[in-house]
Amino acid sequence: MSNFVEPFSELGLSIQNTYAQLPDIFMTKMDPIPVKDPKVEIINYELAKELGLEFENIDRDALAQIFSGNKLPKNSTPLAQAYAGHQFGHFTMLGDGRALMMCEHLTPKNEIIDIQFKGSGRTPYSRGADGRAALGPMLREYLMSEALHHLGIPTTRSLAVVSTGEKILREVPMNGAILTRVASSHIRVGTFQYAAARNDKDALKKLLDYSVKRHFPEIKNETDNVLLFLRSVMEKQIDLIVNWMRVGFIHGVMNTDNSTISGETIDYGPCAFMNSYDINTVYSSIDLQGRYSYGNQPNIIHWNILRLAESLIGLIDEDEKKAVSIIEKKISDISSQISSKWLNMMLQKIGIEIAEPEDEQLVHDLLKWMQENKADFNNTFCYLMEHNHIKDKVFETDSFKLWKNNWTLRVKKEKNYLDKMKRVNPIFIPRNHLVENALDEADKGKIDKFNSLIKVINNPYSFQSKYEEYYLTPEIDETNYQTFCGT
Repeated sequence: MSNFVEPFSELGLSIQNTYAQLPDIFMTKMDPIPVKDPKVEIINYELAKELGLEFENIDRDALAQIFSGNKLPKNSTPLAQAYAGHQFGHFTMLGDGRALMMCEHLTPKNEIIDIQFKGSGRTPYSRGADGRAALGPMLREYLMSEALHHLGIPTTRSLAVVSTGEKILREVPMNGAILTRVASSHIRVGTFQYAAARNDKDALKKLLDYSVKRHFPEIKNETDNVLLFLRSVMEKQIDLIVNWMRVGFIHGVMNTDNSTISGETIDYGPCAFMNSYDINTVYSSIDLQGRYSYGNQPNIIHWNILRLAESLIGLIDEDEKKAVSIIEKKISDISSQISSKWLNMMLQKIGIEIAEPEDEQLVHDLLKWMQENKADFNNTFCYLMEHNHIKDKVFETDSFKLWKNNWTLRVKKEKNYLDKMKRVNPIFIPRNHLVENALDEADKGKIDKFNSLIKVINNPYSFQSKYEEYYLTPEIDETNYQTFCGT
């Protein structure tokens, strides 16, 4: 292992290595590959404090050594995780091809979290790739994960980004970087698929027991904890996707290896926030069939949960048909759950708390109008909340005025409907043109625009007058806008 570096004694790390005690098939233990000249680009001091870590008294050169993986804390057990995944519907055996979990940390809330490097070099799972990452995509993940966190959506978070002082070769040479990511764990649907595909029932059972103990301790002593685990993961994933749709977020690559057991958003490659409402919106350059479009995300999470269920069949009953029947009964309401939670979310967005029979049609009429008129998703609700900065002419049309009149009559029955709307409808989302501009500047060493975005992200439900330009409906056409995996 790498040499101990003195600043770690001041960090406040309470090192745990619980995942490393699982069967060896789930990991490869190894050190990060050192980088040439690491430099701190950004540190998340707010997150560090929440985790009980102290960075203020450590100089940036020492932090760069830590967050590049050049130096590791004593007693840590760095490892790359193995997992599988259905990628665009095709099953593949995978693993951390450019990531290493440095260690786990016990927080002041007595919760274990993973601290992982992304872009730390080749692993046995790299499949010919260089295991490195570029600065732009790592800053994108930092920005987007912080945005979702402050929007109140479960997510992995970013603790730091360091540039490596090295160029990585893609279509063109790019500035190398390493992201430090924290998560309640990195266990995925694909982790269970990996054990099931290897027909290793003992390893699968140990993974289940570990996952239950770490994420769902309330069910660990239940006799049917396999089914309760499946149900718990299902509910967390449904809540997550409904939350994404609430703010117009499109993940872009909802493979089963990107669906966490914890219900946190993970991996911010071809992700983006929707501007003009279109249920078929796709920003990912590789999603040519629209599999992971905005409107198809509920269907995909249903599909992913079924893949998790398939992985657990051997733990439920030796008779496969009987096991399938038991599972089907346990999650038979998944479609109705998704629909119900989605509708409740949309009703909250228009200020309705207790639904009446006509309300579902009111929601669908609004979405139909938005689709036909290419109305901005986020700012439509800001306009309904009477925010004066929204002056889009589309809201002056007769068709919208008719819908708004019906809605106004309906919400008169609701108490404090505007207050309810302001809790779930953000004023600010990271607009795609702002994100791209900030990342382009940051890649050239100019970090001001990126830092401004971070400041606005911290208060997405509050209007900040000095950033008014950030809230306006973009005038640019995003028909051909694309995002990339950033590998």
